Amino acid sequence: MGVTELIDDTTLPVTRAVYALQLNGSGGCQPLAATAASAAPHGAWLHLDANDAESRHWLAATPLVPETLRQSLSGESLRPRMTRQGEGVLLTLRSIELTGSAALSHWVVIRLYATGQLLLTSGQRHSAVLETVHGDLQHGLGADDSSGLLVAIADALVDQVSEAIDALHDRIIDMEDSLLDQQRPARGALAQLRKQLIVMRRYLAPQRDVLARLAIERLAWLKADDRRRLQDIADRLGRGLDDLDSGIARTALLADEIASLVAEALNRRTYTMSLLAMLFLPATFLTGLFGVNLGGIPGSESPLAFLLFCLLLLILATCVALWLKRSKWL
Repeated sequence: MGVTELIDDTTLPVTRAVYALQLNGSGGCQPLAATAASAAPHGAWLHLDANDAESRHWLAATPLVPETLRQSLSGESLRPRMTRQGEGVLLTLRSIELTGSAALSHWVVIRLYATGQLLLTSGQRHSAVLETVHGDLQHGLGADDSSGLLVAIADALVDQVSEAIDALHDRIIDMEDSLLDQQRPARGALAQLRKQLIVMRRYLAPQRDVLARLAIERLAWLKADDRRRLQDIADRLGRGLDDLDSGIARTALLADEIASLVAEALNRRTYTMSLLAMLFLPATFLTGLFGVNLGGIPGSESPLAFLLFCLLLLILATCVALWLKRSKWL
């Protein structure tokens, strides 16, 4: 039984699907439930909410997906991977949702099962990546068939990742500029940034391998142009990984620079305290000597003794300061 024969109101919960569309072969789409299933020669796209109980139940029982792959399509695996069975391929891909401030928000997992007639996706109900692809289809600017639709989703995923990498690099540049102005970043900011870079690289490295492998898989429905586009997307993601490696190295240099600034500030304070100690050391010695009070305090009989003693201390401190200045310690 073909996929178009299985997609009908009895086997597919179209009312529960986030998207249930058929491609028209010219970059557009129309609702799948609005036409006969047999009139979808260019393929169909179904996107289900992985958090919806009815959708999960349908994914676990649908004949559209091989039994051995159903659990993976609705499972909890987060690591990017690819599994092929016959002319169908199961992909687990990851992307990043950005907040309005372009800071990292959270990871998004999209699971796909693709054949020449169907692209079935499962993930969050609302995803910026899938909304972008859906918007292109609504405006007649999308893919012509399931092969192109798969590539369009991969392209949108990598675009989102590239934006996240650019946002992290902007934060690195801001920190570098602050350090040039002798301003240290907020406590923990650098460690958080470095962790984000490392986590991104951990998940995106296998995703690059998944896309590169998909580009060379001998799938009859995957067109040659789409293979080249997939390879270009994998290469672009590889360049993003190089940028992440560069960012990790730059954060290490920033950590060293911050440590140097802290050490330099501590050394300046220690140096200042040492100079103050040198200035007051003679005065401390003389006041201690005169305060011994053995046999009386010298000059206690003269009303000018205290004034003269203070003048002596001032002259002595001035001489020490001039000596420090001449020795280029000040």
